Amino acid sequence: MKKLVDLSHSIADGMITYPGIPAPVISDLLSREASHSHYADGVDFCINQIQLPANSGTYLDTPYHRYEHGMDLAEMPLSKLADLDTVVCRVPNTCRIVDQSAFAGLDVSGKAVLVHTGWAQHWGSDQYFVEHPYLTCAAAEYLCQQGVVLVGIDSLNIDDTNDPQRPVHSILLAADIPIIEHMCNLENLPDAGFRLHAVPVKIRKFGTFPVRAYAVVGD
Repeated sequence: MKKLVDLSHSIADGMITYPGIPAPVISDLLSREASHSHYADGVDFCINQIQLPANSGTYLDTPYHRYEHGMDLAEMPLSKLADLDTVVCRVPNTCRIVDQSAFAGLDVSGKAVLVHTGWAQHWGSDQYFVEHPYLTCAAAEYLCQQGVVLVGIDSLNIDDTNDPQRPVHSILLAADIPIIEHMCNLENLPDAGFRLHAVPVKIRKFGTFPVRAYAVVGD
């Protein structure tokens, strides 16, 4: 039986995704009460509005996020975002540094790779922002060499946030490999043999945006 697995955190008013980035502000542009003057008796609508930093919730980074002339959200082809053959790289909960050896024995060529660290269990707590797991430069270079099409992680950042060089972002996005950060529920996926979908809104000159990432498991 086919099963859909949601891999995204919900976005809520006041939620902090990353320290220093403002929280989303969600409100009514047109409230249900105010809409009564526009419609027939018993009919009401709510039109919402949101002030949303691009790096909110579970989001996708495109090359434009790092490089001025890289592909933006509107230019990123669906072939890199939807219906992707996917494998999961599972690392121990105690592992903070994920190097290329973590991918040994995995068939990642032409596939999306999701790195399951278990860090999503800390979502919504102060612990989430401290000493999070991340990939090494060598791991990013290896994934590029193997021809992966997308890399995701269930952690605060795919890079070590103490390193201002951000080598993993730089390497992957230079190779037009999009990145998804702050994923969740990777423990509910098989190791391989499923399809990933993670399509953002199509915005020009925008490098990052939240996605409703999900997996299709089974036939």
